[in-house]
Amino acid sequence: MRTDLVEVTSADELRELLGEITPAAADKVRPGLHEYDKAWLAASPFCVLSTSAADGSCDASPKGDPAGFTLVLDDTTIAIPERPGNRRADGFHNVLCNPQVGLLYLIPGRPDTLRINGRARILRDAPFFDRMVVKGHRPELALLVEIEQVFYHCPKALLRGGLWKAKDWQLQAAPSRARIAKLLEQRPEALRELEEYYGPRYGERLYHGS
Repeated sequence: MRTDLVEVTSADELRELLGEITPAAADKVRPGLHEYDKAWLAASPFCVLSTSAADGSCDASPKGDPAGFTLVLDDTTIAIPERPGNRRADGFHNVLCNPQVGLLYLIPGRPDTLRINGRARILRDAPFFDRMVVKGHRPELALLVEIEQVFYHCPKALLRGGLWKAKDWQLQAAPSRARIAKLLEQRPEALRELEEYYGPRYGERLYHGS
C-alpha cells in the first residue's frame, strides 16, 4: 500500500475542506418533476444510468435515443426504453439486487445537467411500450424509475471540460473504436473489417442488434 497519499477519512474532515454547503444547493432537491424538468427530458437525447450491486460494485451506462426518449408517466415516474446493445446488462443485473439508481441527463450544447435519483424496476412489457417505438423497434425491456430526488447540476464541470467546444475536440487523439475492439475486446475480424463495420454505416444498425 502506498504511504505518500493523504486520505480524507471522515465527513467532518470533508466538510472542513470543502466549506459549508450553500442554502441554495442544500434546498434545491425536489421529490417530483416540475414542468421545467419535463421540458428538459423532452429535449434530452442522452443520459447516464448509475447503479450498484449488493456488494457495492458500481456501473455507469450510457443511454441514448431521439430527444424525449425518457417517457414521463407522471410527476414521480419515468420510463427508459432498452435498445439493442452488447447484452451485458450490467446495470439491469444491479437493479435486480439493488433498485437504487442515479440518472444524469444532458442536452447537447447545454453546460448544466438534470439529475434524477430513485428506485427502479425492470419491465418486460407495459401498455406504454407502444409509445417507445423508434424506427420500428419496440423495446423488449424498459426501466421504470420511481423518483425520489430531482435537481439541476450547475454548469461548472462541463464548462471546465469544454465538452461542447467543437474546435477543441480531439477525435483522433485516442485509438479508433475498431482498434479498441480488435486489441482489447479480442474481436476475431481483421482490423480492416472492423474499421468498415464501425464506419459511416454503423448508424444504420442501431435498432437491429449489436
